Amino acid sequence: MKRFQLIIPLLVVVISVLCFAPTAWAFCGFYVAKADAKLYNKASQVIIARDGDRTVLTMANDFQGEVKDFAMVVPVPTVLQKEQVRVAQPKIVERLDAFSAPRLVEYFDSDPCTPTVYESVMPQAAPSPTARQGSRRDSDASLGVTVEARFNVGEYDIVILSAKESGGLETWLNRNGYKIPRGAKQLLNPYIRSSMKFFVAKVNLDKFEQSGYQFLRPLQISYQSPKFILPIRLGMINATTEQDLIVYILSPKGEAEITNYRTVKIPTDANIPIFVKNEFSDFYKSMFQTSYTKEDKKVAFLEYAWDMSNCDPCSADPLNPEELKQAGVFWLDDNSANIPNSPNFRRPFPNSNVFITRLHIRYTRDKFPEDPTFQETSNRQLFQGRYVLQHPFTGEINCPSGREYQRSLPKRFEQEAQTLAKLTNWNIQDIRQKMKLSVGNLTNSWWQNFLLWLKL
Repeated sequence: MKRFQLIIPLLVVVISVLCFAPTAWAFCGFYVAKADAKLYNKASQVIIARDGDRTVLTMANDFQGEVKDFAMVVPVPTVLQKEQVRVAQPKIVERLDAFSAPRLVEYFDSDPCTPTVYESVMPQAAPSPTARQGSRRDSDASLGVTVEARFNVGEYDIVILSAKESGGLETWLNRNGYKIPRGAKQLLNPYIRSSMKFFVAKVNLDKFEQSGYQFLRPLQISYQSPKFILPIRLGMINATTEQDLIVYILSPKGEAEITNYRTVKIPTDANIPIFVKNEFSDFYKSMFQTSYTKEDKKVAFLEYAWDMSNCDPCSADPLNPEELKQAGVFWLDDNSANIPNSPNFRRPFPNSNVFITRLHIRYTRDKFPEDPTFQETSNRQLFQGRYVLQHPFTGEINCPSGREYQRSLPKRFEQEAQTLAKLTNWNIQDIRQKMKLSVGNLTNSWWQNFLLWLKL
């Protein structure tokens, strides 16, 4: 069974929205579809909740294969104890993905012969393991490896290691049944030089079978360190192609940034032809690849930056306080008004003090030779990847302004075609052909435009 599938292109939701709003918030419209992590066959997802030097890191495994072959080796800045490790629910990653995914929205032109009446309506969100000890200790010491801690969490056997040299660590892992590929030595060495520890996990098959889960659940670790990095280099050992990484950073301050690579905003607020409604998955993947290539394949893309207390348009409900805590947010006030099922509970709550940054990194060993390093900022400017379908008015038109509106449509459609071709590198003639099917007789010939002009 394939774990990842292309997103269903039509997730039709919500009510019609017309609103008065300042520019930064003027996103009202119909939410149609989203470009979530399921679009990519090899997409790792990581949640980082960070405040000061305290971090809660949630790692969603995209491992495909027999669980007995699973091995995770994650460099960490400190020795972790059992109380600092827990198993998280996959749903929390799905919720963050749905809330922050780039989205397709649509608008419908009003009758150009009728004065527009604006009505403020609030949008309705879419419904959104154990090794033997004893005699091995002397052997471990000879390899320069120290077992700092050993415990079980859920279906995982966890070992925390420190090492003096990468060759000894690689040998230890292989001897102890961790099926790591060849070539790990080179990538492990920089972490050892930095005095990092190693969080090592494999699946306890008996406990996994008892759990009843079909897929491995995310692991969540908590630690305190001034280092704000995400170790991705070890994930390149297995890589035969480019890897996609979606990082959700939750902060009480504002947007998070990468300091050792450029961060580029994904193209947004583009009007594109309405046939894309049925091809949004292909559109977004092509657009992302085009942008990725244009930026020389060594940048991180900002796909979303928003206060968690609201959304516009909503592709999913904002996370409630209980869900945010599951995602690792540890700084929320203990307020009864924010407790689900309490009489005073408000959704969404007005002062969530949680800002989400969604970064999309596509990486290879040559383009991302260093682990990305992050920093918190106080920037709370809102941003989202958003793509607009503007449906033309199709009713009867019998006024001068209406005929002028009709005359303007061909130019608008051509601009949408040009925009789509530029974003995706798709063939412009193919785009124009598809648009004829979408807009029908609204594309006027030269003589129709001439007759319209005579009637004005």
